[in-house]
Amino acid sequence: MGLQEWLPFIFSVANRKKLKYNYFIRAKSMYQNYFIGELLGTLFLVLFGCGVCGGASLKASKSYKSGWVAITAGWGFAVMIGIFISMAAGSRGGDINPVITLMKYGLGKYSSGWMVTAIIIAQLIGAFLGAVFVWLIYLPHWKQTESRVDKLSVFATIPAIKNGFANYLSEALATTALVIIAGALAEYGNTYNFSDGSLPYIFGFVVWGIGLSLGGPTGYAINPARDLGPRLAHAVLPIQGKGVSYWSYSWVPVAGPLSGVLFGLCIIKLFLTK
Repeated sequence: MGLQEWLPFIFSVANRKKLKYNYFIRAKSMYQNYFIGELLGTLFLVLFGCGVCGGASLKASKSYKSGWVAITAGWGFAVMIGIFISMAAGSRGGDINPVITLMKYGLGKYSSGWMVTAIIIAQLIGAFLGAVFVWLIYLPHWKQTESRVDKLSVFATIPAIKNGFANYLSEALATTALVIIAGALAEYGNTYNFSDGSLPYIFGFVVWGIGLSLGGPTGYAINPARDLGPRLAHAVLPIQGKGVSYWSYSWVPVAGPLSGVLFGLCIIKLFLTK
């Protein structure tokens, strides 16, 4: 076979390799954008969310004992800010919550299990780092605060009444409500002409409402990364006078929200999907 016969074959192989390389580069870039976006978005979520808990719980803070309304409002703003930061940093979804990521995966918004895993890892890292910054911001206040429970409550959720099943049920149902609302927005948001820029505000109000109405029993984690990352930070940071990190309860703000994803997806697919 002469050179002229070989040239088309050589060029076709080269083109296939080029296409595979370009696909790899695009996929790598997309993974990096989502990873950085979700990490930074969740970092800001926890920075502002746990930050308002620090202000309300730690002695000598200007906002000491500001109360539940202030805490729930702070978490609503934290969600709004976190979504904006996440999307600005490269994550198209601005999930900042494994619950939302898994809901989108269940609805077919994400097609790759590896992508979902990478996003959740980024969220956990961001939540941990956000908690570290909260510790630094309130650095002199830890010594002023005697209550070990108050110090832990800055980082992680603690139930008002300890009852494993009831606490789990509270988290599962509150998360189910979040998933159904998020699913309704995902499926029908365009019907009401919601722009992408308005969604962070809407979700901020949604989380504020869930906190006011459903958050009293457990402190409404409704986000495994939001609880697990800061709880780990509490365990490893040299916080003056801290107590235990209450790991015996840590399964509730993980298992409850994950169950809520399943319940919520069932309702979405039965009643909300077009």
